[in-house]
Amino acid sequence: MGRLNSINPADGSVVGSVKISTKSDVANAFKKAKKIFPLWSRTPLEERIEYIDKFAEEIQKQKEELAKIITLEMGKPYKEALGEVAGCRETIRYYTKKGPDILQEEIISKENAGERKIVFEPWGVCGVITPWNYPISLPINKIISNILVGNTVLFKPSEYTPLCGQKIVEIFKKVGLPEGVVNVVFGDGKVGKMVVDTPVNFICFTGSSKVGQEIYQKCGRKFIKCVLELGGSSPALVFADTDLNSAVENLYWARFSNCGQVCCAVKRVFVEDSIFHPFLERMIEKVSQKKIGDPFTDVDFGPLVSKKQLDLLVSQVKDAIQKGAKVEIGGKRPEGREYRKGNFFLPTILTNVNFKMRVLKEEVFGPVLPIMPFKNIGEAIKMANKTQYGLSAEIYTSDPKKAEELTKDLQAGVVAINTHSFFSREAPFGGYKKSGIGREGGKYGLRELVQIKYICRE
Repeated sequence: MGRLNSINPADGSVVGSVKISTKSDVANAFKKAKKIFPLWSRTPLEERIEYIDKFAEEIQKQKEELAKIITLEMGKPYKEALGEVAGCRETIRYYTKKGPDILQEEIISKENAGERKIVFEPWGVCGVITPWNYPISLPINKIISNILVGNTVLFKPSEYTPLCGQKIVEIFKKVGLPEGVVNVVFGDGKVGKMVVDTPVNFICFTGSSKVGQEIYQKCGRKFIKCVLELGGSSPALVFADTDLNSAVENLYWARFSNCGQVCCAVKRVFVEDSIFHPFLERMIEKVSQKKIGDPFTDVDFGPLVSKKQLDLLVSQVKDAIQKGAKVEIGGKRPEGREYRKGNFFLPTILTNVNFKMRVLKEEVFGPVLPIMPFKNIGEAIKMANKTQYGLSAEIYTSDPKKAEELTKDLQAGVVAINTHSFFSREAPFGGYKKSGIGREGGKYGLRELVQIKYICRE
């Protein structure tokens, strides 16, 4: 089937390539995973953790190389890429330290010779399909959690970041993980469909809601479980009683980190009308100070991952402008020879927006922020929930009682109050509506990956 080239989104050059997996390749990778599953699932948890700890050590040793590959393949500024890799080690540490307690059998009752207990058993072979926006941390999170509980893995990384996926598997091989426990295949959505079509026991997928729905339908026909972490168009509600400077600082990062290519990024901001203009002025000032360019230099914005993503973003912004949106800053590609070969787009703020525009109806994966005023709490809630998505939401107010009440009204799997830093390795992550099925992370995420068996005896 040929080779899959990895393209540097900053200049269009070829970073490297991998062999595109054939149907036979996918079938053979599955067979390896299935063959070793009985042995791996019965390997003592302590031994599985030893392999994972060795993997974590090697990740630390190769952090600069891993960050470099991230930046080359998807354009993330190198300083952000280093942060992504550093976070992997902490995630692994959480699983290896807390995992044994989470997976420990639970005794319900014990009287004389009788006993009632709950045990947790692996499903089997898990198909792991991951996106490009966090091409090291997202695959590692899914793979580590699966092999910890005793599943084996058939892994397909994004076609935009195949070298990151290849590197992860190379490190597993280097630390001596038994052959067949983690198996990688390469290609686009066609290969992803091949993975889903194999007799896997389980699917873990992060990606678009459209593809997630297709996977969900297939899993339903096959009657297998899936965990789907899908798209988002997360709202933020900013009230007049908030600390304005803090809200602007938090919401800048909530929208524009990773060049806005984050599923749970704030993609719509609704501001109480009495502070709308002061908020807007400060956000424009914040954005105007940021630099865009070569992601290996000291910049805040690199390129979008691909020409396809750039074209989509351009069309969404164009649609908004044609329907009356005002471009407060950005709204176009940067000028200059250094940007011509890359997928660069200026950080953008839009006002005078409405719900007929694609920037409010669709998921916007790029550095574009629409801002709208609201008059009262009821209107704010209605605007926030007017979306097919429900991944996360943010509230900015100095009134804790109001914030707590609002958390009950917002249709989202995660609600953050006065912060954009809501990730916790101990907390579950996932969404309402078309933002997903199931949860990842923490105790609840780990238990998604196991069968729950009740055993009783008299």
